[in-house]
Amino acid sequence: MHPLNMNVVVVDDTPINVSLLSHLIARLPDCSPVTFTDPHRGLEWCLQNVPDLLIVDYMMPDLDGIEFIRRFRSAPGRADIPVLMVTANDQVAVRHQALDAGANDFLTKPIDKTEFMARSRNMLSLRRGQRRLENHAASLADEVRLATAEILARERETVIRLSRAADSRDPETGAHILRMAHYSRLIATRLGLDHADQEMILQAAPMHDIGKIGIPDHILLKPGRLDTAEFDIMKRHARMGFEILDGSQSPFLQCAAQIALGHHEKFDGSGYPSALKGEAIPLFARICAVADVFDALTSERPYKKAWDLEPASAFLREGAGSHFDPACVACFLDAWDDVLHIRDRFKDDKNQIGSHNLGAF
Repeated sequence: MHPLNMNVVVVDDTPINVSLLSHLIARLPDCSPVTFTDPHRGLEWCLQNVPDLLIVDYMMPDLDGIEFIRRFRSAPGRADIPVLMVTANDQVAVRHQALDAGANDFLTKPIDKTEFMARSRNMLSLRRGQRRLENHAASLADEVRLATAEILARERETVIRLSRAADSRDPETGAHILRMAHYSRLIATRLGLDHADQEMILQAAPMHDIGKIGIPDHILLKPGRLDTAEFDIMKRHARMGFEILDGSQSPFLQCAAQIALGHHEKFDGSGYPSALKGEAIPLFARICAVADVFDALTSERPYKKAWDLEPASAFLREGAGSHFDPACVACFLDAWDDVLHIRDRFKDDKNQIGSHNLGAF
């Protein structure tokens, strides 16, 4: 174990006392003196840095030792730092006040070298123990962060693999999933959602159609328009997706479940499966509805041509307040340059329309 270098701060307005204490501190193992004859400068240093031992004189002009300790103790992270106060033998009342302010022990003037070395060693031994515990706690926190990152990585892998499972049965490309996810994050960003929510929707949005793995091929892959009975079966994919994802302890999968269930709801209440209206539709589902429809309209499929960008954006604009959340539409269209960048970044490979490679976010 590497030795810990300890900073011992001395605050005393008498230079000869500072020199004496600095000389004694230099004899302590792995200790460096930091000295001040101006108590205000000493306090400023102690508030910007964390000393390992503070030695402060009581009798100082303008800022005495008791007030110094009181201000020091009130700063974050200074409650457990050992403090030695230097007082005269007959200042019992002062010592009581200093204890109330947060002093741990006292040195009596004139300072006895043997007493100083013993008390300082004891204080520094306690402080070394504190620092080792702090370092150990920080190490454990790092291990927890690494373990949590691994769990999140596995969750994201689950999201991608389940998305691929749905995608492998759908005539949409993996690029659609990527575009739709990034469009969703773009809207979330423009709505002012925090970074965690932006990342959440990016990772969860690809699972919006996971329920399609339960739709028969003759309906899912039908090249023409579905009849009423077929469309009723197709609509089941929203609730199927929710049932696949619901009940997970993973925040990502919980979010994906709400998106799967609600991304075909409409703002005016005419959507499915629950005919939810307005803000009763979860926000992430309202966001994904805009992203999904726009990309579906502007993407070529074996059974349809891609819409041009202008009529597709007009469709969103005309559907704001009926099909779509107006705020989500406005955020999407106001970020048009970013929309075009995402569209260009994740292009369909015309030779692979119908093939399925999710790629990376």
